[in-house]
Amino acid sequence: MATERRVARVAELIKREVSQLLMYEIRDERVGAGMVSVTDVEVSGDLQHAKVFVSIYSTDEVRRSTMAGLKAASGFVRHELGQRIRLRRTPEVVFIEDRSIERGNRVLSLLNQLEQQSKSAGTSE
Repeated sequence: MATERRVARVAELIKREVSQLLMYEIRDERVGAGMVSVTDVEVSGDLQHAKVFVSIYSTDEVRRSTMAGLKAASGFVRHELGQRIRLRRTPEVVFIEDRSIERGNRVLSLLNQLEQQSKSAGTSE
């Protein structure tokens, strides 16, 4: 139980620090091209690996470019995390694109369309 709390606490610290790095420290123009936000962080039980899930609000081309920029910056991010978060070993950082918000918006849009069609069909009878 204590291990789970520690992993969750480390994940939250990493999420906060990576968000700060994205806003102020990473100089790669590919990363700044799309609006990027950290949606979640999963840290392995041994604290050796961190999956950083990011949502990118832009076109597919900019998304690909942004992910390439994030991959290139992962060493810098790991180094900075090592400076900011005191752990025995700084976890390896992997960025993963999170498209769940986009999918959720699409589902909501479809539901709204269905509701509008339903109202239109109800008034025409």
